[in-house]
Amino acid sequence: MEGVIGGILAFLGILLIIPCICYIVMIVGVWKTFTKAGKPGWAAIVPIYFNIVILEIIGQPTTRFWWYLIPFYGLYLVILDFNDLCKSFGKDSGFTVGLILLPPVFWCILGFGDARYLGPTVGQQHAASQPDFPQQQQPPQTDQPPQDGPPPA
Repeated sequence: MEGVIGGILAFLGILLIIPCICYIVMIVGVWKTFTKAGKPGWAAIVPIYFNIVILEIIGQPTTRFWWYLIPFYGLYLVILDFNDLCKSFGKDSGFTVGLILLPPVFWCILGFGDARYLGPTVGQQHAASQPDFPQQQQPPQTDQPPQDGPPPA
């Protein structure tokens, strides 16, 4: 009986160690990513400040953090902000999917890879996604003031 309990405890210990190792690897990747963006790396280990630093990196106002507290809308905003973060480092939307599904791996790729911080991309993406509508032609402007009477022939 004692051998079975010992085996179960060993199994549970291993199950607890694996997520801790993944979390430590993710913290190291986030730390390096923050230092690439010119922010303090220790912000990776402070929960709420972590989100505020990400908002500063992508160029969003820090008051946007309060919107994260709305249950489903907050999750939507976090995904959008991770996408903006990836674009700030020159990555595409596929990298955002990886950052959400395998955070330890993709934070390390972002932090230790060849990605460079390009600056906030919040305003740029929306301007680029607007379709180019043809401008309406304005009538030519003349420097002469309007004259009373019929136009000259």
